[in-house]
Order: sequence, then C-alpha cells, then structure tokens
Amino acid sequence: MTDEGTAAAAATGTLGYEQARDELIEVVRRLEAGGTTLEESLALWERGEELAKVCRRWLEGARARLDAALARPQDGGDEG
Repeated sequence: MTDEGTAAAAATGTLGYEQARDELIEVVRRLEAGGTTLEESLALWERGEELAKVCRRWLEGARARLDAALARPQDGGDEG
C-alpha cells in the first residue's frame, strides 16, 4: 500500500490495527532519528497522532468485546 493509500485508509477508518501500529512505529523511528525539517517533523507528529487514535479505537473495541464475552453467563455443563 502506498503512503497515500495508507493515509486514505486511515482517514476512512479502514486501517487495521497492525497496519496502524507498524506505521506508528516507523513514524516514531523517523522522529527519533532526527534529520528532518521542522515541517516534516510536524507532519510526522500529526500522522503519529492520527495513527495512535486508530490504534486506541481498535484496542477499545477489543476491550469491549472481551468484556462482553466475559459478562455472558457460561454454559452450565460443569455444575453438579
């Protein structure tokens, strides 16, 4: 997927957790490495913020699903 394609996917909410996480790792790596202009650094920072939001939404959704599964009554096969 191209950078433009990835950005479009993130903007429409279709970016998967692993894709967002991997791109976020790359953004952080580039920021930590330095050597970018102020404008590039700001763009990377903004992209990182968006990717972090995508990851957070995925994780919150996973937590909600897990909580719902744990709240369901278990089958009574072990009682007795």
